[in-house]
This record gives sequence, C-alpha cells and structure tokens, in this order.
Amino acid sequence: MSPLNTKFKRRGFMGVVGGSCAVISTAVIAQQHPENESGGGRPSMSQGGSAKEKKEAIEGKINQVTTEVLVVGGGMAGVFAAVKAHDAGAKVLLVDKGAVGRSGQTPFARGIFRFDENDGMSKAEYLKKTAEAAEYMNNPVYTGLLLDQSASIVDELESWGFFKEATYTKAMNKPLKERKIPVIERVTLTNLLKDGDRVVGAMGMYIDKNESIVIHAKSVILCTGASGFKPTGWQIGSLTSDGDAMAYRIGAEITGKEWVDGHGMTNFGLEGKPKMTSSGTEEIRGMLGVEQNIEVEKSGPSSGGMMGPPPGGGGGKGGPGGPPDGARLAGGKDGERRGPPPGGGNGGHGGPPMGASSGGVSAGMSQHKAEGLFPQDDKCSSNIPGLYAAGDALGSMQTGGIYTQVGSSLAGSGAQGALAGKTAAEYAKSVSMVKTPESTLKKINTEIYAPFLRQQGFSPQWVTQTLQGVMIPNFILYVKSEDRLLAALTYIEYMRDHQVPLLMAEDLHELRQCHETANMILNAEMKLRAALMRTESRGSHYREDYPEANDADWLCWIKIKQADDGSMQLVKHAI
Repeated sequence: MSPLNTKFKRRGFMGVVGGSCAVISTAVIAQQHPENESGGGRPSMSQGGSAKEKKEAIEGKINQVTTEVLVVGGGMAGVFAAVKAHDAGAKVLLVDKGAVGRSGQTPFARGIFRFDENDGMSKAEYLKKTAEAAEYMNNPVYTGLLLDQSASIVDELESWGFFKEATYTKAMNKPLKERKIPVIERVTLTNLLKDGDRVVGAMGMYIDKNESIVIHAKSVILCTGASGFKPTGWQIGSLTSDGDAMAYRIGAEITGKEWVDGHGMTNFGLEGKPKMTSSGTEEIRGMLGVEQNIEVEKSGPSSGGMMGPPPGGGGGKGGPGGPPDGARLAGGKDGERRGPPPGGGNGGHGGPPMGASSGGVSAGMSQHKAEGLFPQDDKCSSNIPGLYAAGDALGSMQTGGIYTQVGSSLAGSGAQGALAGKTAAEYAKSVSMVKTPESTLKKINTEIYAPFLRQQGFSPQWVTQTLQGVMIPNFILYVKSEDRLLAALTYIEYMRDHQVPLLMAEDLHELRQCHETANMILNAEMKLRAALMRTESRGSHYREDYPEANDADWLCWIKIKQADDGSMQLVKHAI
C-alpha cells in the first residue's frame, strides 16, 4: 500500500484522519508563522482542489498503454537502454518525469571517460588500482564493463552529435526519433505493478492533467538516477529516490545508502561542451568524499565559508576515501601530484577547485553508481524477475563508495543502460504479457490521488523543509556518530508515521511533490539505518565513533529490503 494512504498512527490522540484534533494541532503551528502564506514554513490548511477535480481524481480517465520494455528515465542510461532494447527487437516505451536530455544529472555532466588500453595502463592494472583506491568496495564486474564499453559509448554519442552542443536535448532525442521509439514526458510514475513474483508494468500520474496512466509491460528498466533531498544549488531537484522507493515497495533489494556525495560547491554551471578524458590523462583517486566536511567539523569554515584543499590534497591519504600512494594512472611518476582535473578539483564538473563550502549541495545522494537496486548478476538484473536498473539507479558499485575517475559516471551510465536494454529485451521474449486487473488499478488510482482528496494535512513543501533540517546538517549526513544518527532517525520515523499519511496537495503540482516527499523520507530512513549498521569508516562513509576501516567485519555491501511485516531489513552481502 502507498505510504500516502496509510492510517495516521496516533497514541494519545482522539479522532480519525482529518479529525478535529488534527485541525487544532496544525492550526497552532500555522498561527505561529502567519507570514509564510505559501506553505513553505507551515502545514497547509487549504481545502485543496474543487469538488469536480476531486471527483475526476477518483473516477477520471485511466489511460492504458502496452509495451514490451518500459524504460523509466530519459538521461544517459535511459536513452541507451531504450535504443538497445529497440535494436534487440523489442517494442519500447520511454517515460520521463521531465524531458529527455533535460532531467536528472545528465545535462550537467561535463566529463566523459573513454578507456583505451593502448593509451595508458592495461585493463588489469586499471582494475587493480581502482580496487585499491576504492578500498576494495568496488564491483570489478561493473568496473570492467565500464572499461570494455566506454569507447563504443563515446563513439555512439559522437554519432548523435553529443559533443557538438552545450546541452544534450537534441542529441539524445536523435536516436529515439530515428527509431520512432515513443516517449511520454512529464509523467510521474508512483507504483510498479506485479503479477506473482515478476514485474508487469507501472502506474502513475500526468503532471499537467488530471489523468492517470498505466503501462503494461513485460519488463521494466529503472534509469531514475540518484536519490537527493532537493538541496539548494545542485542539479538533483528532480531526483527524489522515486525508482528506489517503487522497487523497494515491491520487494526489491536496495544498496549503497551509507555512502555520501561530498560535492562542496553550489556553483556548477553549464558553461562549455563536454570534455573527453582518457585512461592516459587522469588519476585514479578518491574524489567527492567527506574530507572537507571533517575539516569543517574540526575547525569550522574559514573566512567567507571557504576552505583550502581537503587534507592530503584530495589525491592521496588524509581522510576516509583517500587511495593508497601510487594509485595513479600511467603518465605520472610515483608520488607526483598533478594539478586539479579539467574544470577544477570537483571531478571535472565545471566548478572552482575543491575546498569551498562543506557538503550539503548534493545532500541525499550516494556516490555515483554506489546506490540503487542491488544487482543480482552481471546484466543489471534485480531480485525481481523482469525488473532491471542502470546508471545511478543501479547499485553497481562501479567505483565503490568513492569516486575514482573523472567522467566514469557518464560513460558507465551509457554502458549499463545499453546492457540493461539488451537484457530486458531478451527477457521480454521469454514471457507473456500480463495485464493488471481493473479492480487493482482503481485501488492504486485512489492511493495515488489520496493527498489531493484530503481535506486537511501538511503541505509537501513544509514536510520537505523539515526533512532537510534533520538530514542535511554536516554532523548528521557527513560526520556521523551513533547518538546523532539515532536522534535523526527518531525524527524521520515520526515523519514517516505521522506526517507522510497526512500529506495534502492543493493541485497536481503539489500532488507530485507529495509522492516525492514520501520517497525522500524513505531514502532518509535507509541512509540512517545503513550508516548506523556500518560501524567503520571507509570511502565516503565516515563514522566519528569508528574512524578506522574494519575489513574483518565490513568488507561487504549492505542490502536493504522490506520485510514481510513492512519493516526495513538490512543484511550484509560479502564481497
């Protein structure tokens, strides 16, 4: 059942959902902040949409579409998944919450990696040094996929005109249009559909009209990107853990939530065209970790909130995530420190050198390729038959819990998307089409629109701001300890049980936000529980109370799954 349609869990309160007690408690908060009329600083007390809109929400049109392979997400992974599934003979549909080439992180990436064994180190040496830099937390199968496929991915992108424009919309739509692959944009999918153990499609809502959509499919590929908390100043406002949340709620295993992305700047612009990096021009090293956050915690920010480089210069030892000395790519002498990579020291993202404000601008995200659906094999499969993932929606651990190679995320997304597309198309040939019964669809439709039909409750903006206040502080998300993590978890559990069931939407825009807010709170709970479980420091995960790595107990990945009783279950998966 959708968390937005569960019973409000009360102890010591009278009445039912929307009863008089709710009016009193929320009205008091509203009176304390009369200046915040937009809902940004108070619970919403509006009556919501018109009676006609509410009636249509229950009885309105449910559009139904049939395809063989459903691709969710129109970034680098999603476009390659759709193209390769089509080329493998499958009927494909791509659905995006925004627009192809404009959603998620893909439009902001400015570095792409191409591996050529003749232009640097050997594949074996690269794998060895990546494992050392990742403190042996990477999955060499997916590191190898990056090395084997990055050249062909770059070549194909070049044929689309990808490197000729500063924005990617035209280039990424080109192969879809050439193949006449249908695309539906501005649709928020909220539910994955199952028949027995296997996935058989998805359901959601249009953002711009009061209608639902059902896609019956033989297989589904989630290319939904990373999981953020809508922080200010970073391009992940649309990445709200939708894929992880939908998959988790039907029994999929999720991984990588303890890792954090340590981007320290709000100034990552769109200037210039994407830069090419190769195996002979960059260093394998630990980047985008938490070193600068640790330094702020110890000493406070320097004048103007700016700091110098993180301890160890960002390329060697000096904090969790720093690779061993000598973890370099060919072309540099042992111990030699080079200047920052192209675009500054933030991994080639086009910003100033690393070492500005401490993290938070990428809050909620794990490292690239470190979080998402836990892969069951070397073909991007989840533990749910027919359900696949690629890019930042697949917890492939391509470079472990740290970022080791400029441009590898973008190239890896293309490689994984291509592989997932081929795999999903092959699977689709082996199964029959199953359509979800109308009665089930009507029930899900009611759940989707529950916040819109609610007469009283909390605005999603207000709950999101509360979530950000709990999770984004440096001493919760980046510099962790058991007491602070447990304190934050108490807040998140309360929000999950008492505020998510009372989320209220005044229009369709807020209805989408309600679903996103519920998903972000689920992501927050996963991050806190995984961080509590991993009692060591490694990669971008730093525990102040356990500052050393512990190979004996923690040379493993953490898998998260919803138990039969609805609780969150975490287990180790040995490497």
